[in-house]
Amino acid sequence: MPVLDEERALPALFVVIAALDPQPAEVIAVDGGSSDASPALLKSSGWRVITTSRGRAIQINAGVAAARTEMVCVLHADTVPPHDMIAVIQTQLADRDLALAGFTPLIRGPDKIRWFTTFHNWIKTWYAPLITRPHLFFQGVRLLFGDHAMFFRRSQYLAVGGCDPGTPVMEEADLCIKLARLGKIRLVPRWIETSDRRIAAWGPLKANWIYFKVGIMWAFGARARLERHYPHIR
Repeated sequence: MPVLDEERALPALFVVIAALDPQPAEVIAVDGGSSDASPALLKSSGWRVITTSRGRAIQINAGVAAARTEMVCVLHADTVPPHDMIAVIQTQLADRDLALAGFTPLIRGPDKIRWFTTFHNWIKTWYAPLITRPHLFFQGVRLLFGDHAMFFRRSQYLAVGGCDPGTPVMEEADLCIKLARLGKIRLVPRWIETSDRRIAAWGPLKANWIYFKVGIMWAFGARARLERHYPHIR
């Protein structure tokens, strides 16, 4: 779990992770230099905690390298998994032809579900590879993103070099393309709830425009400028 300034999300997530059935073999939180109460909260959680420099790709790489299990799921702190997440992952990765998969995000806030952006996120897994990597689209590859709680085998992740530490945003799309060389990419038809905090801050139209714009910039190589167009929201 990559963490950066997540003091508001962590207490509820501790409760959700403790209720998973079956329980995960381990939970690794990788803090990227939080300036809020996140380090203190993580210290009290009982989870394994690693500290790295800031950057989701850097943090995810450190967490996967430290993992003691072959099956790994990258869960964002603002995302709430279903209670049987571990069983779903085990069932999916029993398919040896599968290289990477993720859940279907349901974007919601305290008082509403963001159905328009939820639909956009779903259809984006289809149109993103069609626009940016059509040769992979016609091979059946779908592009998944961080709020999908992507999961994979640790050995395959390490074999392809993991996430690109030089990519500040869209590191998970890069990972999909790398792992597509080893097997199928699948979107599992199971909801996973993720926060609407970016939509609440930007508004629905602006948020979806930013998601689209950042994806196009990534596809055409403007990666150094991505973080400026995808600001930190907590």
